[in-house]
Amino acid sequence: MADAITLLQELGFTEHEARAYQALLQHNPATGYEVAKVSGIPRPNIYPVLQKLEARGAAVRIAGDETTRYLPIPPQEFLKRVDSQFQQTLAQVGPMLEAAAQPAKASHIWQTDGYENLVAQARGLIRNTESELLIALWPEEARTLMDDLEQVDTRDCKVTTLCLAACVQECGGCRGQIFRNKVVDTPDARWLLVVPDGSEALVGEIPANRQVSAVRTRQSLLVRMTSWFIQHAITLGVLLVDGEEILDRHLTAATRAVLADKSPNSPGSWLAAIRQLLRSSGGTTDLA
Repeated sequence: MADAITLLQELGFTEHEARAYQALLQHNPATGYEVAKVSGIPRPNIYPVLQKLEARGAAVRIAGDETTRYLPIPPQEFLKRVDSQFQQTLAQVGPMLEAAAQPAKASHIWQTDGYENLVAQARGLIRNTESELLIALWPEEARTLMDDLEQVDTRDCKVTTLCLAACVQECGGCRGQIFRNKVVDTPDARWLLVVPDGSEALVGEIPANRQVSAVRTRQSLLVRMTSWFIQHAITLGVLLVDGEEILDRHLTAATRAVLADKSPNSPGSWLAAIRQLLRSSGGTTDLA
């Protein structure tokens, strides 16, 4: 877990500025010599650091008859000021960046690593959905993205969710038209597939060791393939659950031979393997 010094540096402080501010919070009012002693900052460097804290609005000087001492601005007051300045900067820079941005070329494929990056990419795509969202995910990611999915679902966007874990009981995170059927086995890994408005696709794999990798693209073929996978997985599960006896009666010998040849398990039948996945998960569909 990051400490206060590290987090202050993420807000733009130098290490010396962060250490000096923390020292002032612990011992105040304090002279430059006292701040240097408590913080471990070399004495020749302390006064430029304190001047920077003054400029940031994190400290003030108290001028006495003989000695100048320093007081820290209380953390809540200072952080509110930082937040206000940050929001003002965001409001100014947003339109500038939008004006300068050019649409990404459709053929680009972006790769990203790390779970936090994957979730951030998914949130961005979900929130920017305008009319239709296709998503395939596991309960862990459904709960993580629950608020974002809820926001899209309440905007009259069509949301179609494929629960790849095929939860027997709802996890509470999925939204829209929910299909809980398992037609693909992903041992020791979870998948997250997001397709907003048929224009872009995010495909991520979350292994048990958390070495997460993902790709994001506007390349039309890959977007269609991702959409097709989600849609075909949904329809395949529905058809196999509803038409099990009919299929058994009407499959020809040639068809059975093909299904045996394409089985994910050897020996065995493709149809039997998929049925086993569906049965193990319950294979349910929410058409509400």
